[in-house]
Amino acid sequence: MTAASSSTIPTSGEADAPGLSALVYDLGERLMARGERLCTVESCTGGGIAQAMTDIPGSSQWFECGWVAYSNAAKTAMVGVPAELIAEHGAVSEAVARAMVEGALARCDADHALSVTGIAGPGGGTADKPVGTVCFGWQTRGQEVRVATRHFPGERHAVRLQSMLHALSELLAHEAA
Repeated sequence: MTAASSSTIPTSGEADAPGLSALVYDLGERLMARGERLCTVESCTGGGIAQAMTDIPGSSQWFECGWVAYSNAAKTAMVGVPAELIAEHGAVSEAVARAMVEGALARCDADHALSVTGIAGPGGGTADKPVGTVCFGWQTRGQEVRVATRHFPGERHAVRLQSMLHALSELLAHEAA
């Protein structure tokens, strides 16, 4: 289960992110070799990470489940993000990304979780959180949550693809290393 990798990050409406399949294959190999599983909670990527996982034959051996918690109400109902936390920090915040990843691991048997919440555009941005602002969370069961915020250039499709690449690259580099 190998694929060639590429470091190119798309900035326009490409059909697929170069390197995405390679990241997923690498991740799957690592998880499968250790008998571990992954779950995802996605907002701005709309399930794109989960789709990339399930595009790989045999991914049922290492991909547990994924939630698309697009609205604030869904984040609260599906993975237990406190509504007060969203009201205080906004849905696009490291606090919410942390709560999303913690809620995911609390609701399934996966060993690793990642979360993505952001503003893909073209609207929705503010001076403090412009379009392209994306917050991430990663956690391995029994370990501390790691969160980060990134700002990606480009239009909606490019922001979403760059978010997917970043989420998976960081998972491989830290949690699933």
